[in-house]
Amino acid sequence: MNLTYQPIIRDETRPYRTAVVKKADTDPLQEQASALPRQETIRWVGKRRKSTSLKKRKRKSLITRVILFAIALLFASSFLMPIVLTCANSFMQETEITSNYGVIFESLTQQEPAYWGEQKSFKSSYVSKSANLKFIPDMVTLKQYYTVLLQSPDYLLKFWNSVILVVPIVAGQVFIALAAAYCFTRFRSFKKEILFFAYVIMMLMPYQVTLVPNFLVTKWLGILDTRAAVILPGIFSTFSVFLLTKFMRRIPNGLIEAAELDGATEWQIFTRICIPLCKSAIASTAILVFIDYWNMVEQPLILLADQDKHPLSVFLSQINNGEVGLAFAVAVIYMIPTILIYLYGEEYLIDGISYSGGVKG
Repeated sequence: MNLTYQPIIRDETRPYRTAVVKKADTDPLQEQASALPRQETIRWVGKRRKSTSLKKRKRKSLITRVILFAIALLFASSFLMPIVLTCANSFMQETEITSNYGVIFESLTQQEPAYWGEQKSFKSSYVSKSANLKFIPDMVTLKQYYTVLLQSPDYLLKFWNSVILVVPIVAGQVFIALAAAYCFTRFRSFKKEILFFAYVIMMLMPYQVTLVPNFLVTKWLGILDTRAAVILPGIFSTFSVFLLTKFMRRIPNGLIEAAELDGATEWQIFTRICIPLCKSAIASTAILVFIDYWNMVEQPLILLADQDKHPLSVFLSQINNGEVGLAFAVAVIYMIPTILIYLYGEEYLIDGISYSGGVKG
């Protein structure tokens, strides 16, 4: 059967209703395919139709990708706008920052009228006027960074307070979570499943629910107003145990059974099989825990009465109206560790979350 294309034309000599449609005398496809054999003609026409459909599909996929890229770019720009504004404002002069954002800070420091014998109190009110958002400063200055890094040691002291509090929490929480996750994975029973379910319930509770019990326990232990009051509850957090347990249960049982047949002990299975296979999960857990406790505010405010022991996150939550430029500079310095850790461990973070088990061959 000849499947070549034959266009048809209308006979113009007759009226429209009685017109007869006849075949065209000249057919470009027929002329090009006449010199080919019958099977080659069918293949040539089929390839041409496939090429046109393939071009349409590519065009549709290109339009879809452009639309999705525009949506992703819109969301990315909206998420990055606060960071860009913070970095730009850190290089502005104090007078320029006050003229751009003075409306916001004036609304946050309004005084309530006081009665006789009472002190005036401050309250925050609704910002009725819009602030002037500027991405490019009129005059670039490094005065804020010079003041923060060289003239005022208080900000650097609070930065190192954050490091002293967060690093032991991350290291201790990962170590304890690894041991607990191995026990929940290897020695499974009904009682341990109930305990693991209790871990999950504790993880779902916000910190404000357990704040009063933590305060009472630290006061009973005599470690209130010390760094241990913040470090010890952070070490025994339940999030890392849950994440590492779910990850470690994806390890194939055949590997552990083969190690047991070779005479490996529990310590050797833990150190030579489970920990190497959980490297990405350990890295992702450490990154998430670091970011969480690097931004903590409630724990040091409640458990540390001495302001010299407060981390840098507490200072950022107590912005003074006269030190707005310093606050922007401190915020930029405050973001550097988290950004560097995320950029360094991005692959580990993605692998630890999307790991589906098995061994890479």
